[in-house]
Amino acid sequence: MKFRWNIAGPQPLLANKLIEELRLSPLLAQCLLNRGLSEPAFAVAFLEPRLKSLADPFLLPNMAAGVERLWLGRNRGEPIVIFGDYDVDGVTSTALLLESLRALGWKAEAYLPSRMDEGYGLTQEGAENCLQKFPRTTLLLAVDCGSTAVESIAWLRGRGVDVLVLDHHQPSNPTPAAVALVNPQLSPDGAFVELCSVGLAFKLVHAIVKRGRDEKIPAFTDFDLRPLLDLVALGTVADLVPLTGENRILVPAGLKCLSETRRPGLVALKKVAEVNGEVNAYAVGFQLGPRLNAAGRMENAEAALRLVLAKDATEATPLAAELDARNRERQEVERGIAEQAIGAVRARFDPGRDFIIVEGQLLWHIGVVGIVASRVLREFYRPTLILGGDNAAFRGSGRSVEGFDLAAALRECDDLLIRHGGHAMAAGVTVHPDKVDALRERLNGIARRTLRPEQLQPPLRLDAEVSLVDITLNAVEELARLEPFGQGNSAVQIVVRNLQCSRPPLRMGKEKQHAKLFVTDGLANSEAVFWGVGNAALPEGRFDLAAVPQINEFNGRRSVQLKVLDWRPATT
Repeated sequence: MKFRWNIAGPQPLLANKLIEELRLSPLLAQCLLNRGLSEPAFAVAFLEPRLKSLADPFLLPNMAAGVERLWLGRNRGEPIVIFGDYDVDGVTSTALLLESLRALGWKAEAYLPSRMDEGYGLTQEGAENCLQKFPRTTLLLAVDCGSTAVESIAWLRGRGVDVLVLDHHQPSNPTPAAVALVNPQLSPDGAFVELCSVGLAFKLVHAIVKRGRDEKIPAFTDFDLRPLLDLVALGTVADLVPLTGENRILVPAGLKCLSETRRPGLVALKKVAEVNGEVNAYAVGFQLGPRLNAAGRMENAEAALRLVLAKDATEATPLAAELDARNRERQEVERGIAEQAIGAVRARFDPGRDFIIVEGQLLWHIGVVGIVASRVLREFYRPTLILGGDNAAFRGSGRSVEGFDLAAALRECDDLLIRHGGHAMAAGVTVHPDKVDALRERLNGIARRTLRPEQLQPPLRLDAEVSLVDITLNAVEELARLEPFGQGNSAVQIVVRNLQCSRPPLRMGKEKQHAKLFVTDGLANSEAVFWGVGNAALPEGRFDLAAVPQINEFNGRRSVQLKVLDWRPATT
């Protein structure tokens, strides 16, 4: 058993209320309860998200002040620079704002920092380069960065530049002296914290449009926000923020928009990624997003921004091909560094001592260390920080496990670090190479104080215990109403107890790394697939199965199939 099984207990009274009032299956009702939706009205809102249910954007902290300063800039004809970030969230945020502000009368330009030369966020070096490129700048909108840029924003203010910050990362204490820091982390009631920066960019444009409509300005009256939703879905899914709250409304509508998009850049991107027909969250997370990210990881994100904003296929097609090639290069580099990192950790890993992993080497490509950190975390299930760079400074990315706030831990190491920022589950750092050992030691002390041993075994949240006869085609089809699945709304995962194989498992794949099981509980039968099982043991005797129920379509026939997550000897 690889996982710590957490099986949600049945709640028959609450489930029956949903079943009777909304005519749902018991399994779907249980899944809604597991997501905190016990009231029929909230359950309906979740199952049938509507754009008209979006909250007033002016409820965001400091939104009114931000809109007021932008409005003043528009009335003055003041040029504005959008200072973005190099990941998908930063690129889509920048594109959305640049396109919208220009359409609504602003003189807007964009600047994306170089991961290699300027580092993460609104650094002073990045700010200096931005002003050198756009010397008339007096208003700068930092998006997907800036919440900890105290010194950089003070430097900009000293040069007569007002700074607005639109960001979702944890702010520093004290916060930077921006004209407005629009960040849901500052909301006293926790509202909007699920939004990433492209969602906040959409809310900002919504607020601006409301202001313009109140003043009955034609450009604002006629402005349609809905075509922006393809960018919102792309950035939100790729940024791995929870698909709950406002994202539950924005992402389904955005995926539909992305499926039908006429943006030449996204049409070309879908073509090279071989994404056809309806676009789902998987396509964004594993096919479209990585190709857009590859630009900023391997060099700079300008190509990704130009692709998203491309006006025609002649411009878009070569850019999409370039990003596809960079993504293949990124995969090769990532694979090599991951093998080195996992080998280095495995050589000295002590599960009783090492509650956090900090690994770095000269010349490891800083563009892929975040992905490598995710791979190392999956291998060892420890908060992980992977670093690369040169003798002057290491830069790195960290990924965490539930129960360990990585950004808070790094704040306790502030004296060892040149720079740091991020949030509970992901963060970035810059550190001198000679401080890495001290950083590893201190972070491990914090982790040992914070984490219990059982938190270092990956949890497997299971929605319900069911019988094979309950997993009908209709029941599994109904579960699709919970989509899109992602962070905060994982695919439905079930437990089926006391099974046995009705015939021997069938090894599949070129290297026999997968397996198909034929399982029965004595009353019903089902097929189950165990992807990537490799040489690990397959179920035998009587066993319990943790699985995702899916629909398999083959030769025009649709049937229920279980995707195996884990198994254990039968407990009943």
